[in-house]
Amino acid sequence: MATIPLIASADDHVVEPPDLWTSRLARRWRDRCPRVERRHQGRAWRDPVTGFPREEPGGEGALVDYWHYEDAWTSIKGFLHSAGDPDLVRPTGMLFEQMRPGCYDPARRLADMDANHVEASLCFPNFPRFCGQAFNEASDRELAELCVRAYNDFMVEQWSAGSGGRLIPLCLVPLWDAGLAAAEVRRNAARGVRAVTFSEIPPWLGLPSIHSGYWDPFFQACDETGTVIFCHIGSGTKILNTSPDAPQSVSAVAIFANSCASMLDFLMSGVFARFPNLKVCYAESQIGWIPYVLERADDLYAQQGWTFTPPLADKPSDYYRDHVYSCFYRDRTGILNLDAIGADQVLFEVDYPHGDTTYPDSLKAAEEQFGDLDQETVDKIARGNLIRLLGLELPPVR
Repeated sequence: MATIPLIASADDHVVEPPDLWTSRLARRWRDRCPRVERRHQGRAWRDPVTGFPREEPGGEGALVDYWHYEDAWTSIKGFLHSAGDPDLVRPTGMLFEQMRPGCYDPARRLADMDANHVEASLCFPNFPRFCGQAFNEASDRELAELCVRAYNDFMVEQWSAGSGGRLIPLCLVPLWDAGLAAAEVRRNAARGVRAVTFSEIPPWLGLPSIHSGYWDPFFQACDETGTVIFCHIGSGTKILNTSPDAPQSVSAVAIFANSCASMLDFLMSGVFARFPNLKVCYAESQIGWIPYVLERADDLYAQQGWTFTPPLADKPSDYYRDHVYSCFYRDRTGILNLDAIGADQVLFEVDYPHGDTTYPDSLKAAEEQFGDLDQETVDKIARGNLIRLLGLELPPVR
C-alpha cells in the first residue's frame, strides 16, 4: 500500500466571522452590509420565479444566528457548519458558539488540519454562497462590489496571511459585470492570488452564458495572470430535481449533473481555443462520471460535427486534457477509471466543515480509496496536482 502524504485539500470552506463586513466597510454601510443577528428560527422557501433560496426569521422557533444583508436573511445551518459532528448535520439553524472555532478562526483551522493529516487547504465562501451569488442578487451594486472586495481583503490579509502558504486564498468577483470581474482578478493576482470562484452555469443566475462572449474579459484576465477558475457544485444556485415531491436525496445525488453540464459548456464553447492558458477546476463534483461524458462528446464530434457551433479544431477530450481538473472526496468508481479521467487532473478534497466532510478521518478516507495505487499517482492526487495547478510554494511530496 502506498503511503498517503500530507493532503492539500482542493475544497474546504471558510465560515466568515460575524464582523467581516462591519469591521471593513464604512459606517454608513453597516446597517445594510452582511452582519449576524440572533433571531427565532422562521420559515424557508425558494422563490418561485428565480429559484433562489429565501428565509425570514420569526415565530416561536429556537434562537439561531442569521446573516442579515439588505432585506435578505440566511440562517447559519448545521449541515454547513458541522465539522465532523454528526449531531449537527441537519438543515435547521444553529448558533455561532455551537460550531468548532476552526470554522472561522485561521489558527484553530490550522490545528484541525494538523490533526487531520492536511497540510494545505483552499477555502470557498459560505455565507455569500459558493461563488458570491448573494452579492449578485443584491439591489445595491455599489455596496455589493464593496462587499466582494472586503471579502477578498479578508481572504488575503486575515485568513491566509500568516499561515505559511497553508491556507490558500480563493477570491470572489463581481458576477454582474465582466469588466469589474476582470479588474478584481488582476487586483488579487498582483498580491499572489491564483484562484477565483465562478458559477458553473451563469444563466441560472440570470447572467449571460459563456457561449455569448460576454465573459471574455474575465477569461482574458484569468488567462494572463494564471488564475484558475474554480466552479463549486451548486454555484449555479439551482439544483437538478425530478419533481417537487422528490426527497432531497434525489437532488443530493444528481447534483453532479451541474458540473457535467458546465464542463460541456466550456468544452463546446471555443473558450479554451481563444484562451489557451485558461484552467477550470470543478470542486465537489466527484469524478466517476467524466469518462462517459468525454466518450459521448468525442463520438458526437466525429459523427455529428455540425452540432458544434462554433466548430472546434480539436476533439472535446483534447481540450479537457489541457484545461479541466476535478475534485472528489469519496469516489471509488472514479479511481477505478482513473486512466480515462487522467491522474494529472484529479484533486482530493476534505470539504471541512460541511456535512460531507471526511474530517477528522481524511487519512483513512484517502487510504481506503487510493492507497493501492502506485506511490507517484497517490502523491499527485493527495497534494501534487493542486500544488502544480496553483503554483504553490509547497513541496509536491511530504
